[in-house]
Formats: sequence, structure tokens, C-alpha cells
Amino acid sequence: MRALPRLGAALTVLGGLAACGAPAADPAPPPSPALKPAAAHHRLTADEARKTGADELGRIPVLMYHRLTANPKSVYERTPADFTAELERLARERYVPVTTAALTARRLDLPAGTHPVVLTFDDGDPSVFTLTPQGHPAPGSAIGILFDVAARHPGFTPVASLYVNQRPFGDPDGAHTLSWLNQHGFEIGNHTLAHANLRTVSAEAAQDAIRAEAALIQKAVPGYVPSTLALPYGSRPLQAGLAQHGDGYSYTGVLLVGAGPAPSPYSRRFDPGSIPRIRSQSTGRDAGYGSAHWLDELASPSGRRYTSDGDPAVVSYPRSEAVFASSCPKTCLAY
Repeated sequence: MRALPRLGAALTVLGGLAACGAPAADPAPPPSPALKPAAAHHRLTADEARKTGADELGRIPVLMYHRLTANPKSVYERTPADFTAELERLARERYVPVTTAALTARRLDLPAGTHPVVLTFDDGDPSVFTLTPQGHPAPGSAIGILFDVAARHPGFTPVASLYVNQRPFGDPDGAHTLSWLNQHGFEIGNHTLAHANLRTVSAEAAQDAIRAEAALIQKAVPGYVPSTLALPYGSRPLQAGLAQHGDGYSYTGVLLVGAGPAPSPYSRRFDPGSIPRIRSQSTGRDAGYGSAHWLDELASPSGRRYTSDGDPAVVSYPRSEAVFASSCPKTCLAY
């Protein structure tokens, strides 16, 4: 099991709930979340998996965020304080952030007893990420807050998947912001160039919208190829499968707008072309479909939450769930 990185100096949130802006005294840049070399371990036993409560066929929250604002006017907006509180909850409950790309590639090498969570951000809003003149995430931005929380909880890896359109984060060509994100271990995903409703356009236009955004990302970050796509409005093209595979592109995963937790990528229920997400929300309209509800349910005794066994060579799960196991790329251990 690989040890998670310990962060150095954290970004300090200045100005209360400010979404953007330069700090009075710029903090040290956050380090890249590179992992340390894997530690040696013996082969996991069924008894050890049982004691850990391992369930690597369990469900995974893929949380969906859009904007931070002091005065939310829609269910797609949260205050910086709400966002901070949700990250703090995840850290306390031993969640470890991973990217969508890691999820679809089954790269879930986590400490025993921890749970993966995928933090996704749509639309490339400046409240999510902007850089100060010194080249650091703006205090009070979502990424700035993420680093702050990670500094307080060293096992809480500061990574996320950001799905962007044209002018990501207010950066005209994306070269400044997207390069920084790539260099610091974040995933940059496709959200189409102009946030197109792919269900209302022709197959050719849908493919053009997907290819155009991929071209923007690849121009901004030479050599980088986006591997996952978030559907604007959660709308699939009329032609089945066209969001995931088309002329000139192929994605390992396609994200919907919202529903509930995602199945484990080791489960027969996992469909990489239709990955559900959970809207970040605790109160108000449709709160029963929001993150507070689902995190409560996943934490309950019957929540069937993905819990790591700590052994990257083994996929462990209760014997009662064996019927849901897909062909294991590793050793399967039903206990």
C-alpha cells in the first residue's frame, strides 16, 4: 500500500468568504500530490479483510460542484463555508479524493479502511480556480480551500477532476490555468466547448463539440489528452455511445449530472459510459438527492460504501456480494 503524501505549508484563506482575489501576503505554493514509493506488504488474508470491513464492491460518491458564492441562487451553487464543511466531513470520515480517470482505470490504491471520493467541478468557473499574480490558487477559491483542508488532514489528498469549456476559469486560452492544474496532479476533463446539449444536436455537431474542447485542452497543455467527459445537463447524444466513442476521440468514462453513488469499478453494475454523480447540496429543493443525504446513507450500517482493504493486489468484499463482482484484474478475495 502506498503512503499518501503529507502536505507542506497550506494556503491560508484570507478575506472570509471571498471567492477570488490576491492575498495581502502570498503563501508558499502548494506541493504536487506525488505519491511515495509503495511499501512492502504480505498477501492479505480473509481475516484481515473482515476486520477492516473491506468492501471494494461498495458504492463511491462522485460529488458534483459548479460554483462558490456568498449568496447561492441555485442548487448548483454553494458558499465557501458550506464547501469547506463538506470537505472537512469527508476528511473526518476517512474519504480520500481520487480523480475520475483513476476511478475508471481502477487505480484505487488507498489505505485500509478508507473510502474513495471523486470531487468533480463543471464549467470552469473562476470561483473554483484562479491564480494569484504569484501563481498560487486564490484564497477562498474551491481549489485553494481544498489545499487548506488537505493541510489539516494529511491523508486527504488534494486532487479533483475539473470539466471545462472555452475560456476555462476566465483564462482566454486556458494555457495558464490548465497547465498549473496538470502540473499539480489534477485531472482536466472535457465538458464540450460551448456547454452544448448533446441530445438536441446532430451526431456530427455533438462530435464537433466534444472534439473542439479536447483540442482546446490539448493546445493549452501539449501532450495532455483528456480521458473523461462530463455531459452538459447530463444529456446524452441521441446516438447511443457517441459521448464515449466517436470520430477522433475515446473516453474511459462519461459522467451524468446526478442520481446517487457510483458503483465500484470492480462491480458488474459499473457502466463507464454512464457514471452517476451526486449534487453537492444539504438543504432546499431536492435535498434528498444531495450530498448530505447520500453521505449519511453511505455511512450507515447498510450503506454499502466502498472500503479499501489496503492491498492494491487484492479486491476484497463480503462473500454475499460476490455475485456482483466483475472479472477481477487482480486477486479477488470474498470473505
